[in-house]
Amino acid sequence: MVDSRTHFPTIVIGAGQAGLATGYHLAERGEDFVILNAEARVGDEWRRRWDSLLLFTPARHSALPGLPHPDPRAFLSKDEIADYLEGYAKQFDLPVRHGVTVTGVARSGEGFTVTTSAGVLTADSVVVATGATTAPAVPGFASELDADIRQLHSSEYRNPSSVPPGTVLVVGAGTSGAEIALELAASHPVLLAGRPTPHIPDAVFAVAGELYWNLVYRVLTIDTPIGRKVAPKFHSRGAPLIRISMKKVQAAGVSRLPRLTGVENGMPIVEGVSVPRPSTVIWATGYRPGLEWIEGVPLDAGGLPDAPRGVVASMPGLFFVGMPFQFGLTSQLLGGVGRDAGYVAERIAERQRVNARVGESASGLLKK
Repeated sequence: MVDSRTHFPTIVIGAGQAGLATGYHLAERGEDFVILNAEARVGDEWRRRWDSLLLFTPARHSALPGLPHPDPRAFLSKDEIADYLEGYAKQFDLPVRHGVTVTGVARSGEGFTVTTSAGVLTADSVVVATGATTAPAVPGFASELDADIRQLHSSEYRNPSSVPPGTVLVVGAGTSGAEIALELAASHPVLLAGRPTPHIPDAVFAVAGELYWNLVYRVLTIDTPIGRKVAPKFHSRGAPLIRISMKKVQAAGVSRLPRLTGVENGMPIVEGVSVPRPSTVIWATGYRPGLEWIEGVPLDAGGLPDAPRGVVASMPGLFFVGMPFQFGLTSQLLGGVGRDAGYVAERIAERQRVNARVGESASGLLKK
């Protein structure tokens, strides 16, 4: 049954891995909350990703708290991840309301007003668990390309058969761009523009996979000097290439180009030189956090919230889970988000205990 209340002690926005992990930890602490999911089903965001997508970490490092995968060595497909998330919500009976889109969050007294497609709700605490990949990022000069060049963001790519014949220019040499370029190379002439992130050799995972995970999970955090040094570079360059390398991409016939610098006479250019005319451009240029719908939230130059460990000090009761390097390099990953979710859930529980004590004191004074 749908909970028809309009006020909740805690509202969690988003039913991806961040929202579900937060819900798990809130339930473990006996907190009263609801999770708002804009999708029709848990996992639908994963179901829409490109057909061949696989996680680059094995299942043993891709589980949410309380529910390990039956095959810890497997590399999960996007549909397997979606089904896992849906099963997770059912396993722990998490209170998810589907088909509810949040359009605004604003401070209201000691709590918050949450404007949604299902009406206005209020809450003492709000957890934004939508992540930092809600708004596809495309360069402003994309609109200057010739109208007959098809354009799509990597979030819209499904498979090679969905891309018309002709040369494809993939812009962005991170993991998504490299994997899409490699897949398309079997059926299309492909150009890949951009500066790649560093590649973690396959041998590292074959020989020292557990050591690598311990490094990125336990060492690369804001609690360590090396973690604090890595964090700014992670925000500006993105995650390293894993299970794919530029050498492998080029061996498949993909032509490498420098970073795209603009458009001239309707054609993309790199370092002032036009590139071969593409039939299709795929923008594998990442995302913006897209948090403008939260009134008054402090944001940095990249649009990320000023929320150390997910806590917004200037707006008590507002929290984030699932942001890049929120605590460590794994903060956005299935295997790392649970740690951040537990920290935030404990801050919420503390806030509720304080509010309860204040309420009891006020009630005692009134009785006197």
